[in-house]
Amino acid sequence: MQYTGSEYIGEYVNGRMEGNAKYILPTETRYVGEMMDGMFHGEGTLFFPSGSRFDAIWEKGLVVKGKYTFEDGLQYEDRHWHYCDSYDRRFYTEICFGLKPSGISQLTNMDPPRKVPPGCYDSGDGFYNPHTRVIRDYRSRFLRNAVTSESCLWGCHESQGNCQLSSRLESRAIALEGACQMLDCKGPGFTRFP
Repeated sequence: MQYTGSEYIGEYVNGRMEGNAKYILPTETRYVGEMMDGMFHGEGTLFFPSGSRFDAIWEKGLVVKGKYTFEDGLQYEDRHWHYCDSYDRRFYTEICFGLKPSGISQLTNMDPPRKVPPGCYDSGDGFYNPHTRVIRDYRSRFLRNAVTSESCLWGCHESQGNCQLSSRLESRAIALEGACQMLDCKGPGFTRFP
């Protein structure tokens, strides 16, 4: 653990992490669940700093079956995903609590919306700074360096003079893409984003 910056709270069998445990990654993503031979194995949940979670069944470190839930309770469905589609463009909170009266716009799923620092964009799990190409979480702690697709996404909007994301789904897709990249999702029912 000293080399990875991770923390393990649980039992060891023959020097390997085994049994029910808690594994905390340097990004503050926490895994709580079963381990076998030093790998996620059995039922376990990844809790992300953004408040979202990934409940899964694991086999030797790989996802067999899982369910991603966003911080607001919206569950991702790989089939028949109807959130914010061309037919119904409402935010999840609007679906749950109703629409605002005429003339009062809801610009984000969170109401009231977060204050975005000047020159930055809300990436769904933090704020993206196009000058440093760094994403910091909502408490201003380093989260990650932006991948090329993220930089391009905001760079394109910036060049068009539009500071809003073109789609409400983009921040959700980026959060899911990040989770999938971290998990290297290969099990049935997982879709990689282009």
